[in-house]
Formats: sequence, structure tokens, C-alpha cells
Amino acid sequence: MNQISLMTPKEILKKYYGYDNFRDQQEAIINHVLAKKDAVVVMPTGGGKSVCFQVPAMILDGITIVVSPLIALMKDQVDGLNANGIPAIALNSSMTADAQRIAINRINNNEIKLVYVAPERILSEGGRFLDYLLSLPINLFAIDEAHCVSMWGHDFRPEYLQLAILKEKFPKVPIIALTASADAITRKDIAVKLNILQSKIFISSFNRANINYFIEPKKDALSSIVEYIEAHPNQSGIIYTLSRNGAETLSQQLSDEGYLVSYYHAGMDAQSRARVQEDFKKDKINIIVATIAFGMGIDKPDVRFVIHYNLPKNIESYYQETGRAGRDGLPSDAILYYSYGDVINMRRFAESENKEQAKIMLKKLDQMANFCNTNKCRRKLLLEYFDEVYSGGNCQSCDYCLSKRNNFEATIIAQKALSAVMRTEEKFGVNYLIDFLRGSKSEKIWEKHKLYKTYGIGADISRDKWAIYFKELIEQDYLLREERSDYPKVSITEKGHRVLQGKEEVYFSIAEERKVTKEKIPVEYDNILFEQLRSLRTKLAYNENLPPYMVFGDTTLQELASFYPMQLEDLEHISGFGEVKIEKYGKLFLDIIVRYCTLHKYSTRMDLISKKKVKKPAAPKSATPAETKRVSLYLFRSGKSIKEIAAERGFKESTIETHLADFILTGEIPITQLVEPDRIAEITKVASRATERKLVPIKEALGEDYTYGEIRMVMAHMEFLLR
Repeated sequence: MNQISLMTPKEILKKYYGYDNFRDQQEAIINHVLAKKDAVVVMPTGGGKSVCFQVPAMILDGITIVVSPLIALMKDQVDGLNANGIPAIALNSSMTADAQRIAINRINNNEIKLVYVAPERILSEGGRFLDYLLSLPINLFAIDEAHCVSMWGHDFRPEYLQLAILKEKFPKVPIIALTASADAITRKDIAVKLNILQSKIFISSFNRANINYFIEPKKDALSSIVEYIEAHPNQSGIIYTLSRNGAETLSQQLSDEGYLVSYYHAGMDAQSRARVQEDFKKDKINIIVATIAFGMGIDKPDVRFVIHYNLPKNIESYYQETGRAGRDGLPSDAILYYSYGDVINMRRFAESENKEQAKIMLKKLDQMANFCNTNKCRRKLLLEYFDEVYSGGNCQSCDYCLSKRNNFEATIIAQKALSAVMRTEEKFGVNYLIDFLRGSKSEKIWEKHKLYKTYGIGADISRDKWAIYFKELIEQDYLLREERSDYPKVSITEKGHRVLQGKEEVYFSIAEERKVTKEKIPVEYDNILFEQLRSLRTKLAYNENLPPYMVFGDTTLQELASFYPMQLEDLEHISGFGEVKIEKYGKLFLDIIVRYCTLHKYSTRMDLISKKKVKKPAAPKSATPAETKRVSLYLFRSGKSIKEIAAERGFKESTIETHLADFILTGEIPITQLVEPDRIAEITKVASRATERKLVPIKEALGEDYTYGEIRMVMAHMEFLLR
């Protein structure tokens, strides 16, 4: 038994990763795997899936085999593990024969804990590689990007089907299958295809709270993208396009504007693709314009925006691709430019597939189009797709929730639109109907239609507004749009006929136009110091031929620029500083911080951050109430419980609850992160009936099963919804 195997998962996490606590379900998953049980893990991108198998790999005797679909992804993970002092290696087709021989020798000599391989390799060499695996002390199989095994998944890869043999050949070795996006059908299919029917399914929340979701009409999209980039200088971003030519064209247009940008698609040779990806990881370029070929291999945590210039093929792809942003947990944007023309193009592509596959793709495409067309909270819709209930009210982070809405009676407008549909015999789509209503002289308008009284009755309303009004009529079920056509037509529903008959009034709630995507993210740390630390990180990364984020992520630099550590032991309490990195980089970063603080006469603020095994006093007098509350917010977001925060800061739990309730009131913490949905509902019901909004009478009405803290936070949530 090696020395590492005697360590606890938390000790491994601290020593090698520099973090004090696990996030969400990580610890439960790790303990399940350590008990040698199979698992299917669905965890959003940036949620920490890799830790779920890397930590057990360090504790269990033997070797963990990680199946990964892309060489670039393997390299990133192996480089990151080695940088943290964890012995890992990859076996792939890009290696020379000598390199592979050295790697095999290291594996045979028990020098390696994790071995990364492609799914194709499992049965390669006529089964000789599988025989080789049978000779090794394998403790765990980790199947990354496991949705690839399912035809129902968004990125099905037939080579993944061969992985079913692993459970047959290694019946006593646990298998953990991991994916960032899989609906209920896909999750079940993963377990079936991998022959792990008794596996426990762990589903983390799909809510990426740090990502802002915006759907915008595809009108002058290039100018809009340029405006956004100008407002967010030096930030890393990915722009997805539908075609290779589109990627090259848009890349050139942005390059002409002076931005550090390149393109990426499957039509490029492997060397060119690798060079672009490496330049992006190392911050030599800021922006990648790419097709979906630029996908699973992206492991860059500081991508601040993902833009979809064209419609994604399904919601899983959209979620997966937007999930490339903000993997470090910092605020990031997901922007999609929508047009119905993209729906038509994607439908043609889907219909070219075999009948069974086409059926699946078309269904998923319709769901994607509905997501864009529906006037509801994007976050709520996204979570509902993955069978998760979002009860947080206004998310304050999507185009719907951030937009001011203009509410008005629109019965006359609706009657004009519905009359146009009726007079044209329900044979035409929205664009034709708008031209008809506006009295277009275009030859495409039938001559007989130009004779109708309804022709031109909507000339006083702009084309853009008519498009919005038709969208609203479809959303409210006054009109039905037939999607299964290159020339989709709309028809009148029973509800619509009641409007024409004067039996029902129509009301619209239209979002006021606003440029939500231009807004800058507020900075809450010392930005001048942050940029100095960022420059050092870039220099170190260049010298070691590593991506900057593998030296340290932005979150680590922001902590340094927030708390001003002055001594090496202070770094033990900064996220991302494990033993290896403190020894390797600690003094270099401290030199800059000390010099900066001396120049500006700043003192360390380490007493505002919790320290392991040290009971912390209350915040010093120099800290304002707002600051000390923010520290509690910061610690909560880092994964600590209320009890842990209270113990480490020397406060009562009720004080921490009060701090967090304030951030529920501002919308910075969703209520569901602190109180279970059924308890929210019960407290809300009782509080709504109360004559006075006071804790004691509400607590008495609820009984002993409910705490004052829960009541305080739900009442804050209720007030937030009324704002």
C-alpha cells in the first residue's frame, strides 16, 4: 500500500489541487467510486468532473484508465495533472514509437497513476492492447464525454460502443461514465451501452449561475459582435458558425478590425488545427471562430464569452458549447444570434441522414428553435429541458429577465394579422404575411392578394415590429406555425378564431430593445495588481511552454488581488495553491504583491479569508459591513456550508444566514441553493397569509421543523420577486 493511499480525499484535494473543500456532489461520487461501484455522472462543464476520478485514482492501488475522445483533451488533462505533481500519461497515435515505449515502461514500473487512451485503442492491434490492460493492476475505468456512446446523445461516436467489453473483461473494476449534458433518455442509454445497468446516476444541477444567456435577432450581427468585443477587451471567446466558409469569412472580418483571431474547422489539416488550438490556449490569440469541430477538446477555463453566429443543432449542443465559457466560475456571456433561415438550413442537413437518425435530429432541432422563439426565462427553459426545476424567479441573467417589458392591449393588431392569415387561406409563412400587411409591391405577392381589403392595412407598422407581433401570437397560441417545410406556413387556432369573432382580447408583453451584451462585468478586486500578476503568469507559462491557466486560473489571481497575501503560509489559504505550486511559484507572486502593497501602503487582508484549522475573529474594524458580507458570499460560492463559514470566521450561524439572505434579496444567490423547493413553498404559503412579516409568528405557525434561517432567506426571496 503506497503512502498516498492512506490519505483522505480531502487531503488529496488540498495537497495536489490547492482547494479545501469539494463542490456539490464531488465527495459523494468519489466515495461511491472508492467503494468500487459503477457510476454515471452528469455534471455541467466546469463543475469538476475530472476530480471525481482523479482523486480516487490517487488513493486506489494500481492504475486508472481514462478513455478520452480527443488527443488535445488528453494532453490538456495530462499536462494539468503533471503540473500539480500527479503522475499521468497519454497513449495516442500522435506519439512516436520511442515515446510510446518510454510511456509503457513507466506504466510497467508503477510510476504512473492515470493513463489516457482513445476509445479506438481499446480493441486496437487485434485485441493485443486489451490483453495488455488485462496484465495491469487496473483500479478504475473513467469514460469521459460518455454521451458519445448514445445515439440519443448530441455527439454520437460509434467507436464508443466497443467500450461495453470493459465490464465483460474487468467485472470487478468499477466504471465511472462522465458527461456534461445528457437528458434522461441519454443517461439510461449510457448505462445500457456500457453494460453498467446497476450504476448509480449522479446528476448535479445544470444551472451555470455564472453564465448570462442572450438570444438576439440576427440583424447586423457582425456589428453587434464587434461592439461586444470592444466592450470586453483582451477577453478570450469562441464564436461558433455553421459552415467552414462562414468561420473563415467571419475570422477575416474580425481580423480586419484589428483583433487577435483565427478560425478552426474540420477541413484544416491536423497540424494547422493543433497550432490554432495551442495559440488560443496560450493567449496568443483571443478569439476562435469555429465550426462544431472545435468542441470537446476545449479545456480553457477563462473563456469569457461564447457566441453562436448560427443556430446550434440541438439544446444539448447549445448547453455543451455555451458551457465552454466560464469554466473557472467567473461571470461569462453566452450569445446566440437567431434567424429562421438557420432553422431551414439545419433541417435540410438533418433530413439528409438515415430515417431513424433524421427523426431524432429533427425533434431536437424543433426544441432548439422553440427555445429561441419562446418569450420566457432562458435559464428556466434550459433547466427544464434537463428535467430540473428552476424556482428562482427572475434570474437577472438572460435577455428575457433583464429586459424591461412594454405591456399593452393588442387586439386590433392581432385581428389584422389573423385576417391576413385567413384571407391568404393559411398557405403562407410569416415573411409573406408581413409583406402582405405592409402592402409590399414585390412580385412575390400574388396579384389577387393585392386586391383584398386587408392588403396594406399594416403599413404603419415596421417589418421588425410585425415580426415580433407574429412571434407573440404564435407564443400565445393564436397562431400555429408548421415547421416541417422550407416554406413554413401559419394557421389560425381555435383561440385565434375567437379573437377574429370579437370574443377575446389580446395583450402583448414586448421586451424593449436593449444592448444587453455590451454591458461590462464589474470588477471587485484590485485590477491593477491583477494585471501585474497576469503578466507574471504569462511569462512563466511562456518559459514552461504551458497555457497560462495551467500555471494559475483567473480565480486564483483574483484572490491574490483581493486579499494581498504577504507570506508563503498565506498561500495555503488561496485557492489553486497546492504544495507543488507554492514551492514552485509562491515567492515569485509574493514579490510582486509585497512590492505593490509597499508602494501603495496597503496592508494584507488575509484576515478576511477563512483559514483551515484556525478560528477566525470577526472582520477587523477597517472592513465595512458590506465587505464582511461579501466575504461570506465568497466563501459560500467556494463550496463551504453555512456551518463551515461560521466556524472559520468566528461568527454565529445566524449571522452568516443574515449575510446570505442579503444576497438572495439582490438576486446574487438563488434561493434553491440554500432551501429545498418544498420547504420554500410551505414557508411562502405561511408567510403570505401572515398579517405581519415578522419571523417569530411565522416560525410559530410553521413549527419546529423549520428554522429561523430558512424563514429569513425565503422572506428575502419573496421580497426579491416583488422588486
